[in-house]
Amino acid sequence: MGCTRREFLALASMGTIAGAVGCTPTQRVPETQTGDAAPEPEVDASEFEGLALDTSAWRFDSENNVYYQLGLTYCLNPATETYESLAIFVPGAYFNAEKNGDTYTCTVNEKAVVGSFTPATAPILMPVNSGTLAAQESPTAYGYEGLAPYLGEGCVYVYAGFRGRSAAVDTATGSSELIPGGSPWPAVDLKAAIRYLRYNAACLPCDARRTFVFGFGAGGGLSAVLGASGDSPLFEPYLAEIGAVTHDAAGAAVSDAIAGSASWCPVTSYDMADAAYEWCQGQYGADPSRADGTWTQLLSRDLAGAYGAWINEMDLRDADDVQLTLDETEAGVYAMGSYAQALLDEVDEAATHFVQNTAFPYTYTPQRLEDPTFPGDPNLASSRAADATPQGEATADGTGEREPGSADASGQIAGVAQVQSTIYDSAQSYFAALNDSALWINYNHRSGAVSVSSLRDFVMHLRPARLEAAPFDRPDRSSRANQLFGVGEESTLHFSARVAETVAAHADEYADCDDWSLAYETAWADDLEKVDALGTPMSERVALMNPLTWLSGHYEGYGQSEVAPHWRVNEGLFDTDTSLATAANIVFALRKYDGVADVAHTPVWGQGHVLAERSGTATSNLLDWVVACCAS
Repeated sequence: MGCTRREFLALASMGTIAGAVGCTPTQRVPETQTGDAAPEPEVDASEFEGLALDTSAWRFDSENNVYYQLGLTYCLNPATETYESLAIFVPGAYFNAEKNGDTYTCTVNEKAVVGSFTPATAPILMPVNSGTLAAQESPTAYGYEGLAPYLGEGCVYVYAGFRGRSAAVDTATGSSELIPGGSPWPAVDLKAAIRYLRYNAACLPCDARRTFVFGFGAGGGLSAVLGASGDSPLFEPYLAEIGAVTHDAAGAAVSDAIAGSASWCPVTSYDMADAAYEWCQGQYGADPSRADGTWTQLLSRDLAGAYGAWINEMDLRDADDVQLTLDETEAGVYAMGSYAQALLDEVDEAATHFVQNTAFPYTYTPQRLEDPTFPGDPNLASSRAADATPQGEATADGTGEREPGSADASGQIAGVAQVQSTIYDSAQSYFAALNDSALWINYNHRSGAVSVSSLRDFVMHLRPARLEAAPFDRPDRSSRANQLFGVGEESTLHFSARVAETVAAHADEYADCDDWSLAYETAWADDLEKVDALGTPMSERVALMNPLTWLSGHYEGYGQSEVAPHWRVNEGLFDTDTSLATAANIVFALRKYDGVADVAHTPVWGQGHVLAERSGTATSNLLDWVVACCAS
């Protein structure tokens, strides 16, 4: 029986997912064509001894019963210890300790039970505490605020620093030397941190294979990359550059695969991010960048069409394993088809859940989060409050409860601007207000069901294009994504081959517009030719920050990694910072990837670019999910 490339590669990847329990990293042993195990190459068993955790250096918070270590450098050749180091926080019951001066020598208390776990089963939770991929500094001080839910559940909490979306100077050291940043260094650094934890697993009270990474926005996208790309050979040159652990003292390979990835409103998949945004929102926008007569309005139109053609090549599938596609109209618009219907079904389900589970009167307050404030670094909240750069929009968590570590001493959430709230007395008044200008959303009072007439109507009313045309790879190279793909002192560069192809194909038409510049004709092509310090081309750097590289048979990386078995993806349906398709494409791919055990996808009606949850808090729901994953 024949099979597709997608099916063949999926079968080839079976059996490579790491087990969910145990303390020793899984060693993958290649086989020869005859089936005999190939010998492991000779390695220096002592190569990474300098990264061994000092078990006599634990500090103790007696009031809260927490052992911790700060400033643990996780690779041999860090570009900056300020960012390439981590902190570990351990529930006190997990250790037997002997005091030696200001520190403690700790051994694992095998009989301990904390929350849902023991030292043999406890997971590691690792936050990506940047919604914009700004560099995450390793904690230099200890603070307990916000850690209680994680440690009380029996988790080991690890706060790892990483380099951010652009090259920078490490002001903490006084050096003026430029530190490499941008793609793929944020992922590389966190992979090195994960390997460090695996290397030291024997003296930590946890199962290091049960590492769960969670993040928001672009940090959520990074979490998805880590979940999709475990042990991908594409990262090896970068991991070698910083001296990341490759093997343990016995010569066994050390993995960077994780057990679970959680994300809220992920921003990622930069190869098609602009086209997805223009297809979903931009082509219906009327802002100045999409006004008639501008070349960027034409670019928006053409990118939307390019996205439709790309979807039809992707082999994304529904629950019945039928390919999701888009139908092209005579006008060249891809607005209908099974793919659009699948997105619309998610919108309808979320709206129905909202109205059936919301007590009226209901108060709607628009909210937007710039960066989350997950606990672990007591300096973070104050530094963000001092450096806050809110864009005049609310930046709350969107759950109705303040997340730990998110408020300053006055009780105000850092970076929040006050916005106008609207009160609706009943469900009927709410939907009547939505239909004020035109009938586009139907509410059946008897059944409580909601249906939206079209994606176009939904985005025009509730998810309009807030960002200018081509918002990620902007013509003036001014976006954070342009920074992510800069090289050294060229801090922002074009990176999208899709935008480059579109501009090249339609340059003659665009040139008739008054706002066109001759510089645009070669700008993208010139930047796409540039390589980073390791000689990696732009196309590969873009692929390294795209979880679909390993999840979709459309890409060469498919089947060439250890994909996390557990996934949680939440998104606010009113999020205007990315396309509605971004999270959906990851979920569609995951649900058909062999070895993925579960995918929890929750679109949340009434919330935007926030830690979107239908009820409860992001922290409590995350922990419930981790516990359920570990019990399965």
